[in-house]
Amino acid sequence: MIDNLKKILNEDQDPKAIEKITSKLSNLLMSNEEIGYIAVQKKPAVTILPDSIVVTNKRIILCKPKNLGLSMEFVDYDWDDIAGSFVKEGILGADFTFNTKSDLTHTVDYLPKNQARKLYTYAKEQLDLLKNPILNATPNAKESVVKEDENLNQVQIEEVEEMETEEVTSFAEIVPVSSYTSFEEPKVVAASTSSERKLSELSQDELFEKLQNYKKLLDNGLIMQGEYDNYKKEILSYM
Repeated sequence: MIDNLKKILNEDQDPKAIEKITSKLSNLLMSNEEIGYIAVQKKPAVTILPDSIVVTNKRIILCKPKNLGLSMEFVDYDWDDIAGSFVKEGILGADFTFNTKSDLTHTVDYLPKNQARKLYTYAKEQLDLLKNPILNATPNAKESVVKEDENLNQVQIEEVEEMETEEVTSFAEIVPVSSYTSFEEPKVVAASTSSERKLSELSQDELFEKLQNYKKLLDNGLIMQGEYDNYKKEILSYM
């Protein structure tokens, strides 16, 4: 606690006042809770019992002396409940204000400007930490998250590859390539043989229909362009 106070204290703070506040807070701090900064009022007139505001890594605590300093009232708000904070500087000091998600607003006035700025900076850091937990995590935590993402991506890739393999295998079983080829080739040859025997006997409409059939075979990839050109030339010679 003493080492932490040395980091908190600056030229605007009274060490005795800070020590008094922290002694009363010692029994209120939760496990793994650390004081980040303490700001104390400094009004133009002599302030015997100033209000103070304490920020920890878990919450904001308002400290108000009562009964001539014999007791103190504590009001705290978790960072999850804080919607935002801001500082307004004046001639005689600065006001630190924060509002909650339930639309409550609290202001501590007459804070030394230096203290108000540090208070505001610490509050912004804590709020940013809540919004971006991964970006503000320790290097070890970030590395753990990255490894989890890599493992998840690897599992997804393996699942996709397995699905694709099953689909191709099933397709091959249903429509074998060799069977498909043997089925189409006789069809083309038969059509060609039939056309050589009967073209001279067909009417103009029938010849035109025959030409359309060959065009469909070409479009479906069942005959080559050269074959189609030969059939077309032969049919046109009878039209």
